[in-house]
Amino acid sequence: MENHSTVNEFIFIAFPKIFALEILFFILFLILYIVIISGNVSIIILTLFDLHLHSPMYFFLGNISVLEMSISTVVVPKLLAILLSCKKTISFVACFVQCYLYFALGTTDFILLAVMSYDRYVAICNPLQYVVIMNWNTCFYMALASWMGGFLIVITPAFIKAMLPYCKANEINHFFCDSSPIMKLVCMDTTLIQLFDFFMYSFVIVGSLCITIWTYIMITITIYRIPSVTGRHKAFSTCLSHLFLVILGYGGTIFIYVIPKGNYYLKLNKLVSVITIFVTPVLSPFIFSLRNHAVQTAYMDMCTKVKGSLFQDHI
Repeated sequence: MENHSTVNEFIFIAFPKIFALEILFFILFLILYIVIISGNVSIIILTLFDLHLHSPMYFFLGNISVLEMSISTVVVPKLLAILLSCKKTISFVACFVQCYLYFALGTTDFILLAVMSYDRYVAICNPLQYVVIMNWNTCFYMALASWMGGFLIVITPAFIKAMLPYCKANEINHFFCDSSPIMKLVCMDTTLIQLFDFFMYSFVIVGSLCITIWTYIMITITIYRIPSVTGRHKAFSTCLSHLFLVILGYGGTIFIYVIPKGNYYLKLNKLVSVITIFVTPVLSPFIFSLRNHAVQTAYMDMCTKVKGSLFQDHI
């Protein structure tokens, strides 16, 4: 191992240092972040206080909304700060905390998507036993296991990366502390570590995706056997929102962390990361609002109650 100096901070070089462009990005990302927070908080409030949404599906949806909001919060506030700052830096400790939280929350998200697919499988393929199988104790422990699994799976690789010697230029060619750009700054051979990362990400992402695909194959077979066209449409419509989440969640992430790539794809990785951090959390609440009648009804009831309360206070 070559001699190296201690790195105390990292510098982000994802955006060109053009003041007008930085202000434009700041306004755009701030608006998106406000939409993310307000949309997901609305879903969380609805699933907590509307009795019609007190079911396992919406319980898991509330957890997904917390995750989407948290993933964006881990990245966006710091991103907004560096866009307005002359010094685009993050401390060594803060960088690895951000990296750990980002991957821990992301891993939890994929596990919960697989859990939600199992919930839809039981609801459609075994409806008579649904209340017994997906009782509240089961739902709570499945959600708890998803959160604990997500945070425990990535803790060892995150700790190993924080202990590595960093002796190269401390510039990160990204807008947050992603694993791949950080590994390029290590002054030792990281082949084994990157190989371990690849297998770990593949196990979590592809493994949870395989569970989701299997459940939807069984769901499709069951729906196909329903004699009524109306019944088939009603059964499949309960899965549409979850399918949209699966497509949004897995599409970009598989490209970034599972498919092997070279340096040529670095700029494209940043673009896909924008989709993962901004677009998916923005779209998720709207997908459930537009595609789910129960959520629409809950929104209308909440708006009616708020209007009624404001009208009484005005009087």
